[in-house]
Amino acid sequence: MEIKERERTYSWGNPLEGVELSKSLSGLEYLLAMKRGEIPASPLINTLDFSIGEIEEGKVSFVLEPKEFHYNPNGSVHGGVITSLLDSAMGCTLHSLLPKGTVYTTLELKVNFLKRVHTGSGMLVAEGKVIHLGGTTALLEASLKDPKGATYAHAVSTCLILKNA
Repeated sequence: MEIKERERTYSWGNPLEGVELSKSLSGLEYLLAMKRGEIPASPLINTLDFSIGEIEEGKVSFVLEPKEFHYNPNGSVHGGVITSLLDSAMGCTLHSLLPKGTVYTTLELKVNFLKRVHTGSGMLVAEGKVIHLGGTTALLEASLKDPKGATYAHAVSTCLILKNA
């Protein structure tokens, strides 16, 4: 059997530019500026080839069209890709609620993979939701769904909120 190589090229903006700008913007302002292309998106978005979906206060989504380069050796999208998508939706949902000078980091992350994701799955959307927002921690969830509403994966996360970071 002959192995045929495939190739993929992509680029990204300087993520440190966004870090500097984020110090003067609320989380929602920062995310909206990123969506408008005024500041570079996280390089992870380009690396994994997903895109920013909807952004509003307390709700952020990301979109993925599964591609062959997302695959694991079993011919399904690698769980790490799905986890990154869900983690991004949860983290940015929290970020959309944070005031200027406040950031977060993930303390705990749990993912349930419910259906096989592959190139035939079509466009999938990961949408984040806040379950609880406290002074120092937040509990979030996200689901990965197709346009018909079928759930492919679900995640929950606890984040630490860092003020004046």
